[in-house]
Amino acid sequence: MPTAVVTGGAGFIGSNLSRELVRRGWQVRVLDNFSTGKKGNLEGVEAEIFEADITDLEATRTVMQGADYVFHQAALPSVPRSIADPVASNRNNIDGTLNVLVAARDAKVKRLVYAASSSAYGNADAEYKSEELPARPLSPYALTKFVGEQYCRLFTRLYGLETVALRYFNVFGPRQDPQSEYAAVIPRFVTAMLRGESPVIYGDGEQSRDFTFVANNVEANILAATAEQGAGEVINIACGSNVSLNRLAELINAELGTDLKPRYEPSRPGDVRHSKASVRKAKELIGYEPLVSFEEGLKETIRWYRNLPA
Repeated sequence: MPTAVVTGGAGFIGSNLSRELVRRGWQVRVLDNFSTGKKGNLEGVEAEIFEADITDLEATRTVMQGADYVFHQAALPSVPRSIADPVASNRNNIDGTLNVLVAARDAKVKRLVYAASSSAYGNADAEYKSEELPARPLSPYALTKFVGEQYCRLFTRLYGLETVALRYFNVFGPRQDPQSEYAAVIPRFVTAMLRGESPVIYGDGEQSRDFTFVANNVEANILAATAEQGAGEVINIACGSNVSLNRLAELINAELGTDLKPRYEPSRPGDVRHSKASVRKAKELIGYEPLVSFEEGLKETIRWYRNLPA
């Protein structure tokens, strides 16, 4: 059975990925500094846990030894956080990613799958954001994730380390932290509305996102690691549709049986106006198809938050 290292494996996406890999019989090593990840996310997951930081090259090398695959999920997330502290974003997302690539190269892993970000597109003038569009990052976070992609491609060309960069769009689902001041929109909306509070929208609410349930990203990672094609490529992972934030609030109200009107605040710097993915390349290169629709995923996510302890 293959051995995989999941960096950031105690985080939202990383823990869902680690859980599924173990379910499929993989040997999993989780590398996480627990700055944003939570040990509780790995409850019941038979994985080997290494509490270390990807900015520590020697610790990262130790975890990589003998691994077949690396799923690099670790990052310091959030556009607003990166604007407030660009140095920390650079250190974690660029320096840390370079360490992961060096350690993976030296350990001779078969393939590394990198969690890239659709924020690299910025406000690209196209209905569907495809991989051929130029990068126009609007925040330090977006820039750091784009630089990570370029490092991945470089390591494939220079050193023969097979890498695939998956550009995630707006991922949501169980184990996504709603408590952080930088929390993503769906956990913020759902948990606020479960408390009977109006969701806060920055801007007019007509901005839209290609919301993608986390099971789709998990499947895409496993496909990208094991597909014959894809080495050195950047690939969108999403559903190929988008929903406005106003519509999102309506759908959550309908599911909860509430009628909570959004509260509007000024737009935030660095926020992208519209985001909708072309997933043609993902289908062609790694055989990706979205497993769970936005509507199905939203219902499952609301159920999960409803069942959380108060």
